[in-house]
Amino acid sequence: MKILICGAGQVGFNIARHLALENNDVTVLDQSPELVRRISDSVDVQGVVGHASRPDSLEEAGAADADMLIAVTYADEINMVACQVAHSLFGVPTKIARVRHRSYLQPHWAHLFTREHMPIDVIISPENEVARAILRRLRVPGAFEMIPLVDEKVKLLGVRCEADCPVVHTPLKQLAQLFPDLSIVVVGLIRDGRPVMMAGDDQMLPGDDVYFVVDSRQAPRAMTAFGHEEQEARRMLICGGGHIGLLIARELEDDKSGSTVKVVEKDGARAELVASRLNRTVVIHGDALDPEILEEANVGDTETIMAVTNDDETNILTTMLAKRHGCRRAITLLNKGTYESLVGTLGIDVTVSPRHITVSSILQHVRRGRIHSVHTLREGFGELIEAEALETSSLVGQPLREASLPAGVMLGAVVRGDQVISPRGGTVVQANDRVVLFAASEAIRKVEKLFSVRLEYF
Repeated sequence: MKILICGAGQVGFNIARHLALENNDVTVLDQSPELVRRISDSVDVQGVVGHASRPDSLEEAGAADADMLIAVTYADEINMVACQVAHSLFGVPTKIARVRHRSYLQPHWAHLFTREHMPIDVIISPENEVARAILRRLRVPGAFEMIPLVDEKVKLLGVRCEADCPVVHTPLKQLAQLFPDLSIVVVGLIRDGRPVMMAGDDQMLPGDDVYFVVDSRQAPRAMTAFGHEEQEARRMLICGGGHIGLLIARELEDDKSGSTVKVVEKDGARAELVASRLNRTVVIHGDALDPEILEEANVGDTETIMAVTNDDETNILTTMLAKRHGCRRAITLLNKGTYESLVGTLGIDVTVSPRHITVSSILQHVRRGRIHSVHTLREGFGELIEAEALETSSLVGQPLREASLPAGVMLGAVVRGDQVISPRGGTVVQANDRVVLFAASEAIRKVEKLFSVRLEYF
């Protein structure tokens, strides 16, 4: 596939890296010679210096032959115009744009992005996606990751194994014996910051970050099995009243759960705006790094703090201070990948990366075959994939032990109607089943082939 990426920032860089590793023909267009040089030196892509919204630059970057254009520059308007030019002048079949400003995303303006007006096939809004990701994690206290799959029939949960975790030092193959009526499959593990491919005889150790797939109806029992019985938070503090903070506060007000929510915002004008758009939420004007402001927000009695400002350092320091004052759980927004390896030692319970979330949202529209969703799990670790098994797939009609799955692929669940099946060696996948699996980075192209329609079938 020939893909043109407009924008060589963090998101553009990571998308290009993912797609180039899978042998796609990738070109990256950016007006910064420094960013183009950086991506050309680091990734096997072609770099072009130019303006993404200008026809001559798009032509030089190969838009006339592109199968897809992904516009992730710093400006919404450039992304939108790039898609329009790619459609009108070069006939690019698929166009994806990152659009951040709330005005463009209002439901009553939705007709703007139609083929008759501004033909963008997929709109990605990072702020919306990040707010949803944080709200998902609030619903499963104790988990640092929660991804719903197959119409929420299945969940991927990420938990940390503490020293008192009931299943540490237990071989994976014994989990089914210990919990025979619990549909749970461990699909990935991070130990000392590095991914570990687990086999049946391997054991989980204290300090491991474990990813497992479970029937949604059994999620509370699965969390208990891993030693997590935390109650859902009712007293919450949001540090940062930007788009993300406001979206979270609105959702928490709407869910009518009786939660007490406070927002701390440093900018006075923004604090007034946020207060005017919320009903029950207390908005405090001040710096979250000021101990007096934290005391005013009663952080010591807060169950969960969410630091979602635009500054990573502020978010990290705020959550550290809050934990020191007695806050039980910290969720921190991190834009830079450089801090990810440090958070475990700083007492931060959950990190959310807008970059990972945006890349995941875009990748699910790039993947071929009957792939319904894609979620990137940490940098360089792999992807969680939800796909539909076709009648022509080599996965269908034989026991999994005979299916010759690619190395680096682990099946987490097979969903057939309302039935959630934990895959075992004798499990037979049927046509139209939904399959949830984890694929290491080097195995993703092989997974695409497993779920693609073969021409000889017709």
